[in-house]
Amino acid sequence: MSEFSTQKLRVSYSAKTVIDSMDLNIPREKITTIIGPNAAGKSTLLHAISRLLKPASGQVLLDGKSIHAMRSRDLAKDLGLLPQAPSVPQGIRVAELVARGRHPHHGVFGGWTSDDEEAVAAALLATDTLEIAEENMDELSGGQRQRVWIAMALAQQTDILLLDEPVTFLDLTHQVEIFNLLRVLHARARKTIVVVIHDVNLAAHYSDHIVALKSGRVFAEGAPEEIVNFENLRVIFEVETIIISHPQTGRPFALPIHQ
Repeated sequence: MSEFSTQKLRVSYSAKTVIDSMDLNIPREKITTIIGPNAAGKSTLLHAISRLLKPASGQVLLDGKSIHAMRSRDLAKDLGLLPQAPSVPQGIRVAELVARGRHPHHGVFGGWTSDDEEAVAAALLATDTLEIAEENMDELSGGQRQRVWIAMALAQQTDILLLDEPVTFLDLTHQVEIFNLLRVLHARARKTIVVVIHDVNLAAHYSDHIVALKSGRVFAEGAPEEIVNFENLRVIFEVETIIISHPQTGRPFALPIHQ
């Protein structure tokens, strides 16, 4: 499994620094969630570590090598990204979209191979989208679409998978469905999964490791039991909460205190 980290990472928009001198090690083979208030730098961090944004200084390292020194095709074999609300090509079928995940594995003259066929079939099966493989993406529900996008990322066959707010526009049923899927995929393939999410309780329930951002810096990181507590949430989100333990898992669950 790949080592993935940042060193003194600083990311700016025009003259405004959004991520400031950040050192961060992403735990291998874990589900890490990135939480924090609006404008804390969550999506900016994800975009920087996926090379969508170029840092003003510092670096993002994959196995000790700067990702900006890597060829795009080589990076795409190690790192998969599901952006927030990706646009769907008009009229594309599910199987066609998932097949696009195989692009990094093709050379200039590379054609479709049995390995590609197997990778796409495995991704469809893992995400329970095989039965809708011939359907048009425009005809699917929000939850089904997210499963297909995850299938495309799985077909890419990377060690690391980054997801930017994958459940923001979904109802509770589909939010739970997507995170249950991520847990199953993690258990099967031991991928390193990094998810930007707003919901602290979903983060606490489904992740192994939480990174809490505040004003472009890492305020705290660790296991859910270490991060989701009264004092941290008071400082990070400026809200007071009651912390209870989930009756089944024992994990922390935050309830806001009405003022």
